[in-house]
Amino acid sequence: MADGVQMAAAMIRSIDQGMDEAVVARIEARLADIGRDHRVAIPLAIESGSRAWGFPSPDSDYDCRFVFVRPLDHYLSPWQRRDVIETPMDGILDVNGWDLGKALKLLLKGNAVIIEWLNSPIAYGVDPGFRQEFLDLARDVADRRLVARHYLHLGERQRREYFGDDRIVALKKIFYALRPAAALRWLRHHPQQAVAPMHFSTLLKGCEAPAAVVEIIEDLMARKAVTRELGSGPLPEPVRAFIDAEFEESRNAFPQKPQAINPDSRARAEAFFQTTIRRFSENPSP
Repeated sequence: MADGVQMAAAMIRSIDQGMDEAVVARIEARLADIGRDHRVAIPLAIESGSRAWGFPSPDSDYDCRFVFVRPLDHYLSPWQRRDVIETPMDGILDVNGWDLGKALKLLLKGNAVIIEWLNSPIAYGVDPGFRQEFLDLARDVADRRLVARHYLHLGERQRREYFGDDRIVALKKIFYALRPAAALRWLRHHPQQAVAPMHFSTLLKGCEAPAAVVEIIEDLMARKAVTRELGSGPLPEPVRAFIDAEFEESRNAFPQKPQAINPDSRARAEAFFQTTIRRFSENPSP
């Protein structure tokens, strides 16, 4: 594995002012334990969820996600290791990650999660070269229709689960359906791109959401930032109309149909994988 001192010197750390430094220290200690105990390199460790999206509450959990690279001899074994590393949740910390190979395969299938990880503004430890190369790859090989279908399925599920036919909703849950709707609108407004912004305010601005929706959401975000509980209330009609219209529009704009992975995209992902594991892996065990 690459020399720890050299890697540490190259890593980027970017923590928001409002984050609890004691909790951040626990996350970083857990990441160090994972690297040591599993003999893995972690070139990307970021915050996901509401903190990275830009609308945390005072009691928001910490959702650390990471990409790891195993020692080279692990990849050469006929007995492959698990492609995830999970750690126990303890009420405030949720720390788990994916093997690089899993992240690449899901990217080619249109899963937008790894794209969001690469765009997270909160970094516990990120190798800048790795992130830029991976993000460049994602922009080139991600299938925007499959990415859109990911957001559509996610948004529709959240809409059914949290809203249903009842107009009285937990107001903080609005964001769970609104964010996929905004991502879908952004993709339709940017037909040459497949990677939407992760930061929610940037996403809303980039998708040119209606002024009435922006006004309501900015008010909810301001209240959410200072209170542990927004309470319940009617789903604001402009927000409901926006969410439902975007889902309906996207069903037509991004139809579901069988699609094989592009061979060139697969070859490029494989080349990135091979180059990266050689860079970060240990020498094979004797």
